[in-house]
Amino acid sequence: MKNLFNGIYKNRVVLVTGHTGFKGSWLSLWLQELGAQVIGYALEPPTHPNHFGLLNLQMHSYISDIRDRQKLFKVIKETKPEIVFHLAAQPIVRKAYKEPLETLETNIIGTANVFEACKNSKSVRAILNITSDKCYENNEWVWGYRESDPMGGFDPYSASKGCSELITSAYRNSFFNLYDYEKTHRVLLASCRAGNVIGGGDWAEDRLIPDIMKATSKNEKVEIRSPYSTRPWQHVLEPLNGYLILGQKLFEGNKEFAEAWNFGPRDSEILNVKSVVEICKEHWNAVNYKLLNLDDKLHEANLLKLDCSKANIFLNWFPKCGTKKSIIDTIYWYKNYYVNNKIISKEQLYNFVSN
Repeated sequence: MKNLFNGIYKNRVVLVTGHTGFKGSWLSLWLQELGAQVIGYALEPPTHPNHFGLLNLQMHSYISDIRDRQKLFKVIKETKPEIVFHLAAQPIVRKAYKEPLETLETNIIGTANVFEACKNSKSVRAILNITSDKCYENNEWVWGYRESDPMGGFDPYSASKGCSELITSAYRNSFFNLYDYEKTHRVLLASCRAGNVIGGGDWAEDRLIPDIMKATSKNEKVEIRSPYSTRPWQHVLEPLNGYLILGQKLFEGNKEFAEAWNFGPRDSEILNVKSVVEICKEHWNAVNYKLLNLDDKLHEANLLKLDCSKANIFLNWFPKCGTKKSIIDTIYWYKNYYVNNKIISKEQLYNFVSN
């Protein structure tokens, strides 16, 4: 494990903002297994139970708000990270309708705070801003969005992620300019766009599989809205693999990688909500559901796909698991948790790496 990614994470100080969240906890686990000294900065875990708490990782964990600029600056100054993965965010589309200002402040100003703290740090060499596929101006095309397509934002969450990308570009041009790399600064900045990530340990509200698993654990029927909406489902380890490859490239000083990158499943693997629910039922018979197909007043995209050709060609990144296996592995994680009281995250990580 420690030889993966050219061994560059071994003994490296790595900051993960949002480490108490779903993706952040999986990334922190992987980084620890790679031998990194992981520093976390985030709010308290957003749910109970939560994946971060179940993992019981032995890492430096700072519980604070990404909007607290003074605390963030102090932590980065004291811990001296070399690589920064910025995942701290308000990640729920429907919550953003209820709390738009918190979402915008966290996802936009919070991102700028991270960049500004890194700009004033002498230790940081690589920054990866983890945004979302929702950053694109979504016309619900049948083809995937490329990294050069326009940013958009029909709803507060999508707007916040589009703005986060624009801030990334602004800081790269203004303060981490590639022409001045190794002259006036030593920082490479990239952004990563992925969406509808699934996996064990997610208990967030208004997410399909967590909602199904929570209802199943209580022997309740889950109501499925928008069963014919299509999403690019992928296991959490798939994009994390891409982030870690990209972090390696940036840390090694390859400035041509300091750009935006898409990480998503193959076109042939994209499924609608109904198909995902049926797979869940097939592999955990206790799943009980009702399809609603409501006319939801809160706008959510029905079709959103990413073109990942750039990552395929230049990072040699490809999804290891098909969508069906990703769903099955996720169901298996929850069944082990609820039925066997067993956490299999590390086991699934090593299985993923060995494939």
